[in-house]
Amino acid sequence: MIREHMIRPAGEHGLLVETGSLELSHRVDAALRRERPDGVVEIVPGPGTVLVVAPGGDRERLRERLADVLARERDRTPDAGPADAAPVVTVPVVYDGADLEPVAELAGVGVDEVIARHTGRELVVGWLGFAPGFAYLTGLDPVLHVPRLGTPRTSVPAGSVAVAGPYSAVYPSASPGGWRLLGHTTLRVWDVAADPPSPFRPGTRVRFEPA
Repeated sequence: MIREHMIRPAGEHGLLVETGSLELSHRVDAALRRERPDGVVEIVPGPGTVLVVAPGGDRERLRERLADVLARERDRTPDAGPADAAPVVTVPVVYDGADLEPVAELAGVGVDEVIARHTGRELVVGWLGFAPGFAYLTGLDPVLHVPRLGTPRTSVPAGSVAVAGPYSAVYPSASPGGWRLLGHTTLRVWDVAADPPSPFRPGTRVRFEPA
């Protein structure tokens, strides 16, 4: 049974679905994109929520639809199969970041092992936030779970590949940032003239490789 507080108002036009997990957020997001409810203009998954925005829509009817989707996706077993086959994006990286050696020291390993661990497993886009096209990549090797910088940089170049805590990311544009820089990529991960503007969406699989 879906409790009332699991779907609550968010602003004038939105409803926030409380999923409680990133996996369920991805399932709900994929289901809503496959069969988008009438009036919905934006779907924004997060680590434990999905925001659904429908200006001028029938909020109660939308709430009922969201409750049905949430219940179905929550109860769906892995054997039922994923909603969509998630694409894979390969990101070529030049490992020359200013924090590469400090990350190795914090992790207690050599620089070569930092690179090997960063490229050695497939990550998954959890959600986008902070800046347009900034994707939080989950599944980072636990050895590389290092803290953010004590003092953020005033400007991090676009294309910088970084880690912070349990996440990795590619900076889509120049911006302030406190993540630790491992290197850079020439892959453009945010382009407002492209369709879609980013190769990353929640559930996308990402693999880094040495350039």
